[in-house]
Amino acid sequence: MKHIFSRREALAGLAAAGAGLALNPVFSFASNDLKMILERKIPSTGERLPVVGLGSWQQFDVGTAAAERAPLKEVLKKMQEMGGKVIDASPMYGRAEQVIGDLTAELKLNDRFFFATKVWTTGKQEGIDQMNASLRKLKRQTIDLMQVHNLQDWETHLKTLKDWKAAGKIRYTGITHYTDAAHSKLEQIVKSENVDFVQFNYSIRSRNAEKSLLKAAKDKGVAVIINEPFEQGALFRAVKGKELPAWAGDYDIRSWAQFFLKYIISHDAVTCVIPGTSDVKHLVDNLGAGEGRLPDEAGRKKMRDWMAGI
Repeated sequence: MKHIFSRREALAGLAAAGAGLALNPVFSFASNDLKMILERKIPSTGERLPVVGLGSWQQFDVGTAAAERAPLKEVLKKMQEMGGKVIDASPMYGRAEQVIGDLTAELKLNDRFFFATKVWTTGKQEGIDQMNASLRKLKRQTIDLMQVHNLQDWETHLKTLKDWKAAGKIRYTGITHYTDAAHSKLEQIVKSENVDFVQFNYSIRSRNAEKSLLKAAKDKGVAVIINEPFEQGALFRAVKGKELPAWAGDYDIRSWAQFFLKYIISHDAVTCVIPGTSDVKHLVDNLGAGEGRLPDEAGRKKMRDWMAGI
């Protein structure tokens, strides 16, 4: 499957982008191939991030054996080559932080990624100890984004995060959850607290965030990271054996993964989506969703309607 545009294809894509370009994407060009990777700004600073990142839950929780780590090392190498940047982790994800730290150090790419991790414990000192451990495991002096995982003891940890940000130990603060039931609380915090990021679940079939949370984040200038974009694989099972609709090509969609991811990133409140994978081919496919045209609102409706009809 081809995901690298030739110069002619890239220029044609730019000329035909139409409504997709109305979202004001920023394109970065990497390597000798003309790569169009959509980036969005972090509202609080204007720093740009590629719209497709990498989750590490389960996939990066491996041991020290070379055979276990080799595929992950290739994923990280290819991600950097293609212009990807955001890697999301957590102490909850077993050995993921350590594996990411080890492999990015081996590749000498430790400072080329945007590392997002989390605090997942109760109590101020426990949180400090855990975050210091994350710094050591990730082999960083500074964490790009520290998030309160699943809102656990969020009031305590958010105070610490703000102190750490002021001290330069982290660059951004955030809060996370992965269920619809938590959206109202996330929205409340987004509106009342000064956070840089909010992370939550959102997909083409799980659209509770469209009711008000996405709008609240955009209105408050809070960057949005999306988890569970494939509903833990349920979306792929739903379309198993089915061909992409012919009109998917209007949005440069070449796979079901890109169909699902482009629906998410075509919402202009979304900063980055973090599908997890330990497979280079899947990584290339996922990052391909950040290239080419995006659906406008009419296209998004067509996508929703198609999914509802299967």
